Amino acid sequence: MLVFSKARLVFLSVPKTGTSAFEAALGPQAAMIISDPPELKHAPVFRYNRFFRPMLEKFVSEKMDVLAVMREPINWLGSWYRYRQRDAVQGQENATHGVTFDEFVLAYMKGNRPAFAEVGSQAKFLETQKNGTGVTHLFRYEDQPGLIAFLEERLQTNITLPNINVSPAAPLTLSSNVEMRFRRKFAGEFQLYDSIEACGRYKPLPNAR
Repeated sequence: MLVFSKARLVFLSVPKTGTSAFEAALGPQAAMIISDPPELKHAPVFRYNRFFRPMLEKFVSEKMDVLAVMREPINWLGSWYRYRQRDAVQGQENATHGVTFDEFVLAYMKGNRPAFAEVGSQAKFLETQKNGTGVTHLFRYEDQPGLIAFLEERLQTNITLPNINVSPAAPLTLSSNVEMRFRRKFAGEFQLYDSIEACGRYKPLPNAR
């Protein structure tokens, strides 16, 4: 999470959406960088609302805008799948070595997910809270030019992103049957992603699942 007090902007770090590169590029300009532990670095809207928002509202005179990035849902799972094929995690319970992408997505759809498929939910991460706290600018991960242009204008800076945290290459073949089941069961994820328009405009979906 990055906090830019002068620009009145909080950049939430949705996992697997490239925010580590923005943290590296924009860290020197941020008033606050939350990079550890992961539970705080990747604080979702509900945790931001509970712990960070009250503090910021107390010391920053104006309301903060909240920025986040969302990845196309299947592509997002694919990034997790590849990330957990790193040599560093081989043999651990959350590794995906020896698991096909079909098997990974099927495991993700279970009520009681195995450790290797427990990766959370983008829609849940971005869920607007009962007091109205939510993301005000939501960009598609695939719209890097739009996101960079927004940040350059808002922060009055030029941005050059480093190439970090790149997942290992792995085939991401998803059968049509599994994809259909995933799209049906997690329709809220696709609905939220599809609602994102140019320039980070979108229709907030309270209680998205």
